[in-house]
Order: sequence, then structure tokens, then C-alpha cells
Amino acid sequence: MESDGLKRSEASRLYELDRTHWLHPQGDLDAPAGSVPQLIFAGGRGATLTDIDGRDYIDGMASLWNVNVGYGRTVLADAAAEQMKALAFSSAYGGFGTAPAIQLATKLAELAPGDLEVTYFASGGAEANDTAYKIARLYWKLRGEPGRVNIVSRIRDYHGLTYGATSATGLANFWKGFEPLAPGFLHAPSPDPYRYSGEGSAGAGYVQALEQVVLDAGPQTVAAVVVEPVQGAGGVIVPPNDYFPLLRKLCDKYGLLLIADEVITGFGRTGRWFGMENWNVNADLMIFAKGVTSGYLPLSGVMLTHAIHDTLKSVKGPFAHGFTYSGHPTACAVGLRNLQIIEEERLVERVAENGAHLQRRLQELRSHEIVGDVRGLGLIAGVEFVRDRESKQLFDPVSGVARRVWLAAMESGVIFRPLGGDVIATSPPFVITIKEIDRLVEVLDAAISTVSKQLKSHA
Repeated sequence: MESDGLKRSEASRLYELDRTHWLHPQGDLDAPAGSVPQLIFAGGRGATLTDIDGRDYIDGMASLWNVNVGYGRTVLADAAAEQMKALAFSSAYGGFGTAPAIQLATKLAELAPGDLEVTYFASGGAEANDTAYKIARLYWKLRGEPGRVNIVSRIRDYHGLTYGATSATGLANFWKGFEPLAPGFLHAPSPDPYRYSGEGSAGAGYVQALEQVVLDAGPQTVAAVVVEPVQGAGGVIVPPNDYFPLLRKLCDKYGLLLIADEVITGFGRTGRWFGMENWNVNADLMIFAKGVTSGYLPLSGVMLTHAIHDTLKSVKGPFAHGFTYSGHPTACAVGLRNLQIIEEERLVERVAENGAHLQRRLQELRSHEIVGDVRGLGLIAGVEFVRDRESKQLFDPVSGVARRVWLAAMESGVIFRPLGGDVIATSPPFVITIKEIDRLVEVLDAAISTVSKQLKSHA
């Protein structure tokens, strides 16, 4: 019987052309043919994706943490089409502007916490990260402290894969082969309460460790600290509750700028509009991307306080930084409409409510011997696998436990994401239903059971 997808011959040709002509981001280039899942998606609706063979999947990752309002939002396509018909693109260099970019910057100032009121637009999270680092260094030069050039990130932070962002990213697998990294980037320990072994509170211990990095470099050489409110690709690490308040005090003590990388956590993912609001901490610069358009068009940016903006005004001549698509009018029009959907449908509140259900259900997975930790906030969560719970010993990387769980779940029609060899992540669209959440957890439970049995049989 013919499937609802493309005819088999057409599908086979697409798969072959894909293998032949497309160098995929983070693709496994030396994998034997057939060993890596190859899916070509043709459509989506709500929290569900459909491949070209007509098979449906609950998308437990909102693609790359970003399709927040779900798939099939024709109003976003309409917003793009309407803007394209009027003015698809125009440069934002110098004094040129368009209504959508101005209106979106104004809306972001309304939504953002603290004194973040001015936006520089870019296209993706990595571009926005690089922009934030450049602004931080320029800020200190304009203030008469040109020696402040170092940017402190953390191990397990992910900030993107442009050259500067790769150097800030604290995941060594993204460094290998691309060395040397850019100078001026330092790394402190990940604020992982599950693996904390020091004295006192974990939050205080990790902030003290970051302070030591600053002291070793010399506070007068450090421009900023950049942090993900929840470390995403590094394992979905939710910091101890006292971590960010103490980090804010540390930055104030040494005069460091605090940069919040809200690429994943911004626009409702944690059940608050922005992740840092969970700890009532305000940043000096905030990076956003992904969720601002729910992935319907590429758009990102850096928000800065008026104090930083006022300092930048002392630049003599043009602000010598720019991207062709900064403030892209069509992307900004879609961003405006996307934020309107989030507000009108109260999706941030829905994330808080349904996210609590997801977190409760995922805790049931602790019944598996190989589950060491279950953590998350709102609609983002991670399950960490260990060989031994008492020692928290990880599996041998060759075991690829997270990857095996990912593959088993995908066979049952739910997409997660393996992070390294030991963590499986979920970050579904905000519109996922309770029924779909329950199905997601049930499939993950069964997948872990399957892999656990395989591990025991080969022990």
C-alpha cells in the first residue's frame, strides 16, 4: 500500500542526494553507511513531525530547542509573506531602518528583565555571542581599561561554533581539529550540583572556583563572564539556587560584565520569559536567538543596558561591527508575530504548568539502575546515565548509552537528543499536550529498559 509520504522511488533519490551533496552540521562523517539514522522531514503540526515516508514523531526537542510555538503556524508564514510583499529586505547599516526591526526592538525592551533596553540584531546565536564579546571588550576600552579583554565561560557551556563562540564554548569535542582557539577565553567549572564534591553549598563552591579563575588571570584583565542560565548541550545542567545571586555579587565585586546567553532559555522555555528571572538576577548583556521566531526564520540579537549603550556612544565614528542581515525586516516581522502568539496563548504560563508535569513524570525514571540524575526546569530536562550510582561513575564512552536510548526511542516515534555519551535531553514545543508528554515519558522509560537489558546481557 502506498504511504502518505513521497513515492518510494522519489524518497530513495532524496536520501541518496542527501548523502552525496549535503555536508550536515555535526554530521558523523566517517560512520558506515546505514549506521546513522537518516530522516528527511516533510511536514509538522503542533509538537509532531512527519517524515517523507509518512511516519509521525513526537518532537521531544522542538528541533534544536527552538520551535517553541510548534509546527504549522500559518500566521507566521502570513507575517513573512506580507512583509516580503512590501519590503523583503533592506540594509540596517548606518541610519537605515524598517518598522519591523524598530517595533521588535521596542517589544524586546518591554519584555526583557532589568535595564536591558537596547538591541543589536544578528542572525544566529553564535553571531550574537561574538557580538557580545566584542561589545564587552569595546566597552572597557572606552572606559579607559583596555587590558580587560578576557571572557570567562564555564566548562559544559555551549555558545555556538563561530570562531569566538567556539573558543568560549566549554566542550572540548568542539575544539578538536580547529585549534588554536581564539585567545582571551577562560573556563571555570560547570555548576553541576549532582557532581559537586566540595565543602559548603554547591553554588558557593562553584562561584569560588570561578573567582579563582578571575584571580589567576587578574581581575583587571577580565571583561565579562558569559553564562547559560541552564547549560543546554553540555548536559542540561540546572545550577544550585544560590549560584547566580552569588555570581552577580562576584561580578559586581570585580567590576565584570555579566552576559546571559539566553539562546535556549529565552522566551519561555523555563516557565519564565527569560531564564535568569528564575533567580531574580539581572545581566548587563543578554544574548537571544532560537525562540524569538520559534525557528521560523533565523534571527538573534544582543540586548544591552542603557549604561552600556551610553558608553558605546563615545565611539568616534561608526560602530565598526555589522552583519548583512542585522535587523532583517522579514525575520523581525515574524519575530513580532511569534511573540504575540506566546502572549495571546499564555504559552509561558503553559510551560510552567506542563513543565511541572514533565519534571514529575521524568522523576519516575530514577527506578532504572542506570539513571543517576534527572534534572530540568520548565520544558527542558536531562536524564544522566551512570554505571554505578554510588560512585556516579559514567559508562565507557564506547558504550554510547545515551545514543542507544535515543535510537530506541526514535524507533517508537519520539525524538530526543543524546548529549555526549551519558545524557538524554528533551525540550519539546510549548504546545505539547499532557497526553503527548505522558507518551514521551513512557517511550523514554521503555527505551531505557531496553538498553539496560542489553547492557546486562553483555556485562
